[in-house]
Amino acid sequence: MTIQEIKKRTKDTSPYFFSKDTLNFFGQTLDSFKVSKQGDGRFLIESPMLDSRGRNMGITKRYFDPKNNNLEL
Repeated sequence: MTIQEIKKRTKDTSPYFFSKDTLNFFGQTLDSFKVSKQGDGRFLIESPMLDSRGRNMGITKRYFDPKNNNLEL
C-alpha cells in the first residue's frame, strides 16, 4: 500500500492529516512518508517533522488500519 492510497482512504476519517497546510506546517511531503506493513495487518506510516530551517523536530508516526480506514497512534 502506498501513502497516496492511505491518503485517499483516510479522506473521510482524517480529512486534515494529509492536507497541504498540515504537511507544510510540519515540513513534510507525501514522499517523505515511509509505509511499513505490520504483522497485525495495519500499516505504520512515519515521516520526520522539520522546522522552517529544515531541522528535525521529531517524527510523525501513525498506524493505518485498512479495516476501518482510521489513523491510530
